[in-house]
Amino acid sequence: MTKRLAFLLLLCAPWLGGCLFAGPRHEGPVTDHFDGERFENLVPVRRLGPGDVLEALRKEPRGAWRDYEELPPGKPPPERVGPGQLRVTFINHATVLLQADGLNVLTDPIYSDRPSPLSCVGPHRVRPPGIRFEDLPPIDVVLVSHNHYDHMDLPTLRRLEAAHHPRFIVGLGNKALLEGEGFQRVEELDWWQSTQASPGHTVTAVPAQHRSNRGLTDASHTLWAGFVLSTSGGPVLFAGDTGYGPQFAMMAERFGPMRLSVLPIGAYRPTAFRPVHMGPREALQAHKVLRSATSVAMHYGTFALALDGQDEAKYLLLRLVAREPVRPRFWALGFGEGRDVPPLEQAPPPAASLD
Repeated sequence: MTKRLAFLLLLCAPWLGGCLFAGPRHEGPVTDHFDGERFENLVPVRRLGPGDVLEALRKEPRGAWRDYEELPPGKPPPERVGPGQLRVTFINHATVLLQADGLNVLTDPIYSDRPSPLSCVGPHRVRPPGIRFEDLPPIDVVLVSHNHYDHMDLPTLRRLEAAHHPRFIVGLGNKALLEGEGFQRVEELDWWQSTQASPGHTVTAVPAQHRSNRGLTDASHTLWAGFVLSTSGGPVLFAGDTGYGPQFAMMAERFGPMRLSVLPIGAYRPTAFRPVHMGPREALQAHKVLRSATSVAMHYGTFALALDGQDEAKYLLLRLVAREPVRPRFWALGFGEGRDVPPLEQAPPPAASLD
């Protein structure tokens, strides 16, 4: 089997097993982004199929990925941070630990070896998670942006349910799947709806430009979203899996400058993926539109989900940041690395992080 054909099979694994794994569908009134059956983006996006992926493979080269490396984990994060403090830790893919004012929030957690409905097919991780599961602090809230297997990883969510009993906050239509799996504390939100995560902290679901499905028969039947967490030092955005779109200007108008934005940069090649996945250029533009004091990159370097190479998005981002007349504070953290986020009013440092 050629490497190109093998990679096509990896990309198409969700489609190959998908007809057996379709998830529940949202049932509710028609809205400006739900027609009674399917959800839609603010800007309509055509759904890709295996034929589109095959055509993309013919047109663009695949970036290099290393074989699996058994790398050491990062230091265990603190159990909590104090009032006014904010700490961010990059674990892997879109899994980020946000610690603010004593609250611990985990985003799109995945500790499985493959993001797939089947344990024997699909892209295999190229490195272990940056923080061991056993070293996670007490998790109060889990944010799940949508139901794709690399973001809603049921084996990991079950481990979190057993070990931490957190609240799970999801987009419309996803509660039924988790409750069907036995999860006890699940709340679903529509875009712009909010819930209280803890005293003094709200979580608001915000638009993302993406899509959803667990299989072949449930495309766009559940909602995809990002989330804004209010903290004492300013709002924090977890953008979810998203392409660049008008949602960022809408967030900036509604919430004001972000203290921290966690933005995806990977799976941006081939160009056919660009409407639903941001690359480094789009992420840097989103950082500017959001007036983000600090941004952190995610969604790269863990699973070979597209044509960009393992380190391609990270180093392109760092080059772009270095060329800015006033270098923004846009961090590409190491796996397992945690950093304290400066207050919103503090000016960015003179140089970008090169970690």
